[in-house]
Amino acid sequence: MRKVMLALAASASAGTAAAGTGVELYGVIDMALVHESGGQAALTKLTSGVESGSRFGLRGREDLGGGRAAVFVLESGFRADTGQAGQGGRLFGRQAYVGLESRLGTVTLGLQLTPQYLAMAAADPFDTGMAGDTENLMGFAGTMESSVKYASPRWHGVNVELAYASGDKSGQQRGGHAAGGAFSYTSGPLAVHVGHHRRSNPAAPAPEPDQEPASNTLLAAVYDFGVAKTHIAVGRDKGPDSTQMRDSANSFGYAVPPGPSHDSRSIMLGLSIPQGAGIWMASWLRKHDNTIGRQDATQLALGYRYYLSRRTDVYAAYGHMMNRNGAGYTVGNATGNGSGDRAFNLGLRHTF
Repeated sequence: MRKVMLALAASASAGTAAAGTGVELYGVIDMALVHESGGQAALTKLTSGVESGSRFGLRGREDLGGGRAAVFVLESGFRADTGQAGQGGRLFGRQAYVGLESRLGTVTLGLQLTPQYLAMAAADPFDTGMAGDTENLMGFAGTMESSVKYASPRWHGVNVELAYASGDKSGQQRGGHAAGGAFSYTSGPLAVHVGHHRRSNPAAPAPEPDQEPASNTLLAAVYDFGVAKTHIAVGRDKGPDSTQMRDSANSFGYAVPPGPSHDSRSIMLGLSIPQGAGIWMASWLRKHDNTIGRQDATQLALGYRYYLSRRTDVYAAYGHMMNRNGAGYTVGNATGNGSGDRAFNLGLRHTF
């Protein structure tokens, strides 16, 4: 123990030479009671990561002088109900990147969230969690491996993000290749977000020149009236794997298992109403399938979050999915795929 404390003291002494230098430990622990129904069997469970995925991470910054700094993030997901690692057991499966920031912007390298996903999360009244999660119906690309991202400084309310990933596939020029970007504008009570992500099929051994990539495009806006915020998002998803089926186990027992649409449009209308230390949330989502099957779906959701403190909240949410023409979309949450067309959540989240 004495050796550990001496090492920490030496590290702290070295860090004092540069202002703005430090490393921070942070995280989220989220547990909830979840009841799912409407599938082949009802399910009640105590589970982790319903409002937001449980995680712990390290983020750091070293002042290099002249307005420049080195930055990094290492973030690991876990299940608070079992203690098991998330993201398939990867050590830092949520984010892992290093970069440089300056007055001209920030460039980061590694495993990172896509600009399109961040644009969607900024517009969702449920913050892409609980039973109202927009990910249940809207297409998205969550992370990019082996990626480089540029984020501009905010200028007159405008900032831009651009990202590129080579796919890191030996002997392939385009397998797993991805690129995307986002534009945001904030002025007073109005925030507007535009995001786009495009990727080739990562499983393709040698993509043909005419092979259709997957793309997700989003236009979203939030307006704060003071007494309430209105949320709207419009999405366009096209190409194989452009829309994810959160549950691939045919939970509804169809004779012909449903598959994800490769050509669809979606819209989300939402409302968030602060009330004292709490906030009410509601959303309506509609997915229109442009393929021959016309497997459309609509989701309605209502939720409430109450802050016991700045870092701790309790929450409740209910979501109801209405599938058409054999569609198989389920009501999931921040980390759960869902097993039916209805779900109720009651949980506790603490951040540190």
